[in-house]
This record gives sequence, C-alpha cells and structure tokens, in this order.
Amino acid sequence: MLTTLHKQLLNDYQHDFPLSARPYRDIADALGVTEAEVLSAFTELNDNNFISRIGPVIPPNHIGVSALLAMSVPEQQLQTVADKISAYPEVNHNYEREHRLNLWFVVIAADAEHLRAVIEAIELDTSYPAMLLPMLDDFFIDLGFKLELNHD
Repeated sequence: MLTTLHKQLLNDYQHDFPLSARPYRDIADALGVTEAEVLSAFTELNDNNFISRIGPVIPPNHIGVSALLAMSVPEQQLQTVADKISAYPEVNHNYEREHRLNLWFVVIAADAEHLRAVIEAIELDTSYPAMLLPMLDDFFIDLGFKLELNHD
C-alpha cells in the first residue's frame, strides 16, 4: 500500500528532482521527514515496481549516441528476450508493440562503435536480428502524472 510519503515522492519528484550533493536530504527537508525515510521509501517503490530508476531524461544524441531498434520475436519468447535486452546497461527501455516487429528498444552508448557492439551482442544473445529505426523527427512526451494525494 502506498503511504503518504510514497505518494508525495511519486507526485512531487517526477520533475525538478534536486540537483545537489545531497538530493535525498533536500527532499527530506522539504517534506519534513528524515533522509533515511526518503531513501527507504524510494527503495520500497523500486522493490514494488512503482519506479524503475531515478535519473535524468536526456534528449537523444545530446550525450553519446542512441538508436531505436525493433525485433520480431515469437510471442512465447517475448518476455525472455525482453528480459535479456533489459539486462544490458545501455538499454534505456523496451516495450511490446502490436506489429510484426513486436519488441522495440532504445540503446544508448558513448559512441557509434560502442553502439554497434551492443547491438551485435544483443543479436547474438537473443538469436534475433534487430532492425535499426532511424530518427526522422524528435518528439518528447512528458509521461509525468498527478497523483491524488488525499486518499490513503
């Protein structure tokens, strides 16, 4: 069950996360709790899959290089292949699409050579070829959402 602190963290820190040497202490001070409570609450949110990471959203190719890729994976192997892909630290996210190319993912690397190496490793690891989908237009979708805080 989400506590008031969980809801405050989810609601108030989707954007404008403090950029300081002690961001969790800054959050704790703003919310009137301890830094340990904030860290514990974020750990609980992560452990219960309410969040998957805390970090910046950087536009594609502003730092390093990135690529959108797609694979055609049989339905019965989709989760296994997605889990293998997600294990690569260079993979930002992956998701299922209703299409012949049903597994899409984003890879980020320091340079083009590293990007190619990661893609090749993923193809070898999964036994499926990946189709590189070039970015023609850049779109930013803000996936933040407002939580209703008055219901516990």
